[in-house]
Amino acid sequence: MAKFPQELKALVMIELPRHCHEEIVEYFTPNELADLTNTLDTDDAAELIRNIEEVDEDIAQEVLQSLPHKDRQNLEALISYGDYEAGSYMQTELFSAFIDEQVGDSIRRLKSLKAKKELDSVYQVYVITRENRFVGSIPLEDLILLGPNVHYGELVKEGVNSISVNVTDDIHDVVEIASNYDMGVIPVVDSGFKLLGRITSDDIYDIIEERATGQLYNLAGVNEDAEQEESLFHIGKYRAYWLGINLITAIAASVVIGLFDETLQSLVALAVLMPIVASMGGNAGTQTLTVTVRQMALGDISSEDAKETILKEVYLALMNGFMFAVVIGFIAWIWFSMPLLGVVIAASMIINIITAGFYGSLIPLLLQKADIDPAVGSSVLLTTVTDIV
Repeated sequence: MAKFPQELKALVMIELPRHCHEEIVEYFTPNELADLTNTLDTDDAAELIRNIEEVDEDIAQEVLQSLPHKDRQNLEALISYGDYEAGSYMQTELFSAFIDEQVGDSIRRLKSLKAKKELDSVYQVYVITRENRFVGSIPLEDLILLGPNVHYGELVKEGVNSISVNVTDDIHDVVEIASNYDMGVIPVVDSGFKLLGRITSDDIYDIIEERATGQLYNLAGVNEDAEQEESLFHIGKYRAYWLGINLITAIAASVVIGLFDETLQSLVALAVLMPIVASMGGNAGTQTLTVTVRQMALGDISSEDAKETILKEVYLALMNGFMFAVVIGFIAWIWFSMPLLGVVIAASMIINIITAGFYGSLIPLLLQKADIDPAVGSSVLLTTVTDIV
């Protein structure tokens, strides 16, 4: 580790899982951590300070106190934002130009900043007023076509990209805006439209990946933070929580089946075929659930689209239900030489798959309306419904 460049050490620290943060604090002194923090861009530096703060707030304060006054103020402002606010992902290093400034002057300033290594990954110039109010952004490649004496005010008149996000906006809304407008970097402003910083593509991609991973874990009843723990006890404890809920719902389904024990005893063929119906219903419901939750996460489904979403899934379930009902009905008839049994099983297949389509789309929509993550618990609830039906 000692042979690695300082910046590489710091970047590695940021990527390490949470359970390694304690070892970082033990291995490095506050002054060494401050030196490492100084090598990073402000968004990464703020993340490193937050990681240290989770282990020991006093050491995090020591690290901050070891930084130059301006850097310390900057980082204190960034770590003061909430976990999911745009400001906590913001990088204050950016390239801006005044609206009354000439292109040539701004490019010379950019060269100076790059030579001092004070600025990385610059793709946009942010045009601001002398009061630091954000006007719009212009791709650097567009400046190549312009003469050095052109004023930014002339470019603004021709039209610029004025899309920005507020520093207190939810980061997931920011990611959605960046995706919708195909923006790799997005400027951040305060309530008075003063330019504060930018959120870069690496953070946007990290949030997208984190969100997708969280949804995948939630659908399986697994906690992402718990899975990063070293202790098998803590991991197992959270998994056991959802397995316990699943056990209760499974017992509920078994109680319903127990109500028909005499029927099952009189016709063993029903017990043989029943798991097929339950399995098909569960899988059909999982398909609907997965598609609905993912589309909701991408913003493709809103509460206004709920009716259309449910109807679409019911129609799809009806179509598949009839198709597989004919297949299983015919198999049951041939297998047990009982035409009426084939009709009963076919009807059961249709009813269960339609139920799966209906509740597979309804459950996540209801959870979202109740301000609960649609992915959490949806699969357990859906499986219970299809098993009972």
